[in-house]
Amino acid sequence: MTLAWYGHLKFKTDTLLPGWGLFGIILISWGIAFAEYCFQVPANRIGYSELGGPFSLVQLKVVQEAISLAVFAVFALVFFKTQHFNYNHIIAFFLLIGAVYFIFKK
Repeated sequence: MTLAWYGHLKFKTDTLLPGWGLFGIILISWGIAFAEYCFQVPANRIGYSELGGPFSLVQLKVVQEAISLAVFAVFALVFFKTQHFNYNHIIAFFLLIGAVYFIFKK
C-alpha cells in the first residue's frame, strides 16, 4: 500500500508519468492497491484465530502496522532521497517493535 499511497508523489518530479492528471494517478494507485489486497485479504483470513489461524484480530493489526511502517521507512529512504530520519524516528521504530512484542506476550 505504500507504493499506492505515496509513490505518486514522486511521479511529479520524475519522467515516469509525465502529464498524468490526478485521475490517472488514482487509477494506477487503485491497480497497485488491488494487487496488494489480493494477497492481504486471504492472509488475514488464513491468519485469523476464529477462522483457524494462529493470530487474534489485534495481533494481525499490530503486525500489519509494524510491517507497513518498516516498509514505508525503507521506501522513503530509497525513493525520496531528501527524507532523513532523526533520533525520534528511530526511537518510535523501537517502540513499534515493543508493541509487537507486548501484543504477542502471554
